[in-house]
Amino acid sequence: MTSTVRPEGAHTPSVPEYPMPRATGCPFDPPPALKEEQEQGPLRKVRLWDGSTPWLATRYADQRTLLADPRISADVSRSGYPSPAPQRGSTFSFILMDDPEHARQRRMVTAPFTIRRVEAMRPAVQRIVDGLIDDMLGGPPHADLVQAFALPVPSLVICELLGVPYGDHDFFQRNSGVLISRVSAADDRAAALDNLIGYLDELMEDKIARPVDDLLSGLGTRVGAGELSRREAAEMGVLLLIAGHETTANMIALGTLALLEHPDQLDLLRDTDDPKAVAGAVEELLRYLNITHGGRRRVALEDIAIGGEVIRAGEGVIVPNDIGNRDPDVFADPDRLDLGRDARRHVAFGFGVHQCLGQPLARMELQVVYSTLYRRIPTLRLDARLDEVSFKHDGAVYGVHALPVAW
Repeated sequence: MTSTVRPEGAHTPSVPEYPMPRATGCPFDPPPALKEEQEQGPLRKVRLWDGSTPWLATRYADQRTLLADPRISADVSRSGYPSPAPQRGSTFSFILMDDPEHARQRRMVTAPFTIRRVEAMRPAVQRIVDGLIDDMLGGPPHADLVQAFALPVPSLVICELLGVPYGDHDFFQRNSGVLISRVSAADDRAAALDNLIGYLDELMEDKIARPVDDLLSGLGTRVGAGELSRREAAEMGVLLLIAGHETTANMIALGTLALLEHPDQLDLLRDTDDPKAVAGAVEELLRYLNITHGGRRRVALEDIAIGGEVIRAGEGVIVPNDIGNRDPDVFADPDRLDLGRDARRHVAFGFGVHQCLGQPLARMELQVVYSTLYRRIPTLRLDARLDEVSFKHDGAVYGVHALPVAW
C-alpha cells in the first residue's frame, strides 16, 4: 500500500503545528486555530514535534466513528503512531495496547469502577470533601484551592481504592507531574516512570505477601496466578494512580475557576439540591472544559475512507476531544457554558473500547465536590485576576498550577 505520509522533517507551511496555542484571555476555549481547522474540513493534516504529519479528526461524528473502528490502533509501538513526545522505556500499561490483550488486562481492574461499587463509595468521598472544607474554613480566609482541596480529594480517594499510602503523595504527585508534562526531557520522563513503577512494585510485593481488600492486592492475586507479571501489575498500578488523581484534580480546580468566571451558572449550581441537576452540570463542565487537550492518539491498521479523505494504513490519527465537544452540529452554541444543557453525549472520556475506565468514579467525585464546595463556602471568589492564573499549557492534562481563592 502507498502512504501519503510526508518524509520526516519535510516542511510544508500550509500544514499547521499541533498542538496549537490557546488564545490569551480565553483559557477555557480550544485554540482558535483548531476551531478554524474544524470549519475548513472534518479531516486535516497537522505537524508534530518530530516533523510527522498525522490526520486530525475535527468533527464529533468522525471522532466517534474512528475511536470505535477496530482498524484504528492505540498501540504506541506501531510505526506511524503520533506520539506527543519522545518516548523512552515503558508505556502506560493496557491503555496503549490493542485487543485482545487490552481487554484481558482491563477486565482485571474493571470491578472497582462499576457504578454500583462507586456509588457505595459516595459517603466516604463526601466525608473527605467535608473534612477538607472544614480544614479550609478553620484557617485563614484564603488558600490555593489546588493544594488545599482539588488535589487532595482525588488523591485520597484513589489511594484508598488502590491501597497506596497517602503519606507518599508528594512522591507520586511530583513524579506524575514530570511524566505528564510535555516539556519534560525524555530521560526525565523515563526516570519518573521508573520511579513510580519501582514504588508500585515494592507495594505489590507487600500486597502479595499480606493481601487486604484493595485493588493492588487484587492485582497481586493475579500475579500469583500467573496472569500478570510483577512488572505488568506495577505498570497497571501506575496508570490507575496517575489517572485517578491528575485528571479529577485538574477538573475540580478548572471547573471551579470556570464557574467563578460565570457567576450566573455558579448560582444555578449552588442553589440546587436536585442530584440530577448536579449530575447534568458535571456533564456540561466536562464537555465545556475537556482537560485532555492533546487529543487521543491512534494509527491506522488499514486504509479507512472517512470525511471525504482516505487515511492510509500506517498513518497517524489524532482525535482532539476538546474541539469535538465544541462541534456546533451536535451542541448548539457550543462555546457557551450552559449547566442546563443535556451534554451527556460529550466525548471527554473518549469513546469505544478505550474510553476512560474510571469515568464513574470521576463523575461521582465531581458531583460531590460541585454540590458541596460552593454551598459550604458561598462567598468563594478568585483571589487574583484571571490573567494572573497560571494554566497548564505545558501538560498532557490541562488545568491550573495554582488557584488562589478567598472567602
